[in-house]
Amino acid sequence: MTVAVEEIRLNLPHIELAAHLYGPEDGQPVLALHGWLDNAMSFARLAPRLPGLRIVALDLAGHGHSGHRAAGASYQLWDYALDVLAVADQLGWQRFALLGHSLGAIVATLLAGAVPERIERLALIDGMFPLTHEPEQAPHQLGEALRAQLALRDKRRPVYASVERAVEARLRGGSPLSREAAELLASRGLTAVAGGYTWRTDPRLTLPSPLRLTRAHAEAFVRAVRCPVDLVIAEQGLPVQRGEWLALLDSLPVRVHRVPGGHHLHLDDEAGAQAVADCFKALSAAP
Repeated sequence: MTVAVEEIRLNLPHIELAAHLYGPEDGQPVLALHGWLDNAMSFARLAPRLPGLRIVALDLAGHGHSGHRAAGASYQLWDYALDVLAVADQLGWQRFALLGHSLGAIVATLLAGAVPERIERLALIDGMFPLTHEPEQAPHQLGEALRAQLALRDKRRPVYASVERAVEARLRGGSPLSREAAELLASRGLTAVAGGYTWRTDPRLTLPSPLRLTRAHAEAFVRAVRCPVDLVIAEQGLPVQRGEWLALLDSLPVRVHRVPGGHHLHLDDEAGAQAVADCFKALSAAP
């Protein structure tokens, strides 16, 4: 399925972000947030299946065609949350829906809990809860992050002789996804350099987080959400979304849709994209 897609740039006070724009000008406003190391192409198959929506699919900071954060700045969940609010303000959207996958779904949930007056609805794909740790793990976590930051200065970006080699590398790393999905992400995520191609993503995105929320923190954010929530859980997706948090989900007013497919089911193939779109029909009915 193909529709008209507009490439836009958003000049925020602290960074410039790129995005794909779908849908009519008078459509319901939706900000779409992709997963870690992905980009706006994550929604290339899904967005055309959500009619009546004005979808701005961002390249999150450090991803795709968006800018990288300044030296010394970070890529924490709350940094992305601020970016999203700044984008909404620039677009003139006081209230809007959030469509998120994986990392983007986690950011969307935290934002909906923190500023519930701004968020109309959440549509989440295989993500909702952040990775957590207990307080006693924090010193070790920070130490690992600091050492990794210092070591990054001596690392070089990988260079692939061809786009195909880069796609193969993506297929070998991270969560499983289809070749077509990897090719779509690579079409926006690669840049030509001497000797071949490398990923546009900021290398700092691969560093460990200096601090993680505790489970109590994460649960507090989820319980603070006041808008309707639809959560798609991929049956072959991230185990954390199917395991330890399921009991909490049962106690929350969240509509859970269990759908066959992997973590990138909305991008892997046309059938997966349609299955996810069918779960999110309520987006178009938002007030």
